[in-house]
Amino acid sequence: MSTSHVKRAFKYRFYPTDAQAAELSRTFGCVRKVYNLALAARTEAWTRQERVNYNATSAMLTAWKKTEELAYLCEVSSVPLQQTLRHLQGAFANFWDRRGKYPRFKSRKKSRRSAEYTSSAFRFRGGTLTLAKMKDPLEIVWSRPLPKGAAPSTVTVSQDAAGRWFVSMLCDDTPAPMPEATRAVGIDVGITSLLTLSTGEKVANPKFERRDRARLARAQRALSRKAKGGGANRAKARRKVGKVHARIADRRQDLLHKLTTRLVRENQTIVIEDLAVRNMVRNHALARAISDASWTEMRSMLEYKAAWYGRTLVAIDRWFPSSRLCSTCGTLADKLPLNVRVWTCGCGATHDRDVNAAKNILAAGLAVTVCGAGVRPQRSSPGGQSVTKQKSPRREP
Repeated sequence: MSTSHVKRAFKYRFYPTDAQAAELSRTFGCVRKVYNLALAARTEAWTRQERVNYNATSAMLTAWKKTEELAYLCEVSSVPLQQTLRHLQGAFANFWDRRGKYPRFKSRKKSRRSAEYTSSAFRFRGGTLTLAKMKDPLEIVWSRPLPKGAAPSTVTVSQDAAGRWFVSMLCDDTPAPMPEATRAVGIDVGITSLLTLSTGEKVANPKFERRDRARLARAQRALSRKAKGGGANRAKARRKVGKVHARIADRRQDLLHKLTTRLVRENQTIVIEDLAVRNMVRNHALARAISDASWTEMRSMLEYKAAWYGRTLVAIDRWFPSSRLCSTCGTLADKLPLNVRVWTCGCGATHDRDVNAAKNILAAGLAVTVCGAGVRPQRSSPGGQSVTKQKSPRREP
């Protein structure tokens, strides 16, 4: 049970007026333009083996606004423009620390349309939110209440490919305490079954992308038949494709939130495998199914929810032979092809492959938490949290 304060984002849908939509669209365009100009300047300096930091790009922005060609940058709030320079600085910091690739230029059609406002560029009073350069507050659908007395520190406005508008408010919050739990569970992720628990329970994989694949294909074919050039019909067809993708993503995220919340509520210790999903999707035969299962997003949810509610999340080494190890006698099978779902050990125990793996994952995780040997923090996740990770010997070939 945790009573600590955390930074938590509350996301809501809103419906802008025509004037607000036009203002936000201009802001998105200016944010993208400034990001690309700053990236080009830093890349050019990089070729000369020079480093340009945030302060230098901020000075460049001031100079760009004074030119006739880029004078339109003065028409929108300056805060989102400064924030995109900070985001670029963060992207370069990740690159230098080998946590990410070299930053890429933003595309008008493919990149996320968003703008971030700090407290100096918005007013939140009486349950209404008004952004800089706007006279009227946003018409927000308050699908859930903000924390009592919440004062958003930053506000991010975005528009997805389906044309929907969202606002995300970052607030200080104290998560409601969860009931005390003493149970521990091991989790084996898969494709046929999304999750297999060490208790023997299997959670079916809904395969949302596969279920909507025909609908998505029809929408994409319709888009491909529209003439390129930015016409209204092509934009409408592109939104239809975006709506199908949004339907898939929304349903998947809803399932993952319910599932991870349940796991955190019922268990004090949760043990998972430290899978290299980025490498696994290079297998073209399984890449689509692995992406649809969204193992990375599931792990991220488990990480920050465990941190919020005082639970323990343990990630065992990806080379641990959880499937080939007999959970009854500890014998290690020589080979176990993926098509073998049930196998019998020499001791006479018959195992369901996934249930056996989940039991072994739990045992390995508990051994680490008890003795403390080989425990080290994983490098920070996208949410800024960390997770206990087991360091074990590499599996022999």
